[in-house]
Amino acid sequence: MVSQEDLIVEIPENRVKFFGGAGKMLLPSPATVGTLIKKIPEHKIITTGLLCKELAGQFKVRGTCPVTTQKALQAIAHDSSEKLPYWRVVNTNGGLIARFPGGAERQAALLRKEGFAIDTKQKVPKVKNFSESLASFD
Repeated sequence: MVSQEDLIVEIPENRVKFFGGAGKMLLPSPATVGTLIKKIPEHKIITTGLLCKELAGQFKVRGTCPVTTQKALQAIAHDSSEKLPYWRVVNTNGGLIARFPGGAERQAALLRKEGFAIDTKQKVPKVKNFSESLASFD
């Protein structure tokens, strides 16, 4: 179950190294993740890593839980009442997200509609030259 509200918690001891030190981390709600997704313009994408980094900055915490962020993304993608462009979110290396509705194939089709080229030569399809199309929230 995905929490419907944002939580700020202490970074668990076993994750301190991952976050680069002790402190607070955000467990984002789908609504918070969705607010950022709404800001991604057409023909732009964002990685899950950048999404987490942006949320950490907004909430003034050391980090954002990547697992909770992924769960929020899944909730958004599978919510047919919300029409958020979740397909504009890719993995940190530009890879497509197989857990989205219709899998990586559907995400690829939606991204192609926006003009993105997809590299399907690897095990996980990726957006070609994805770093050139990253959105920024400055």
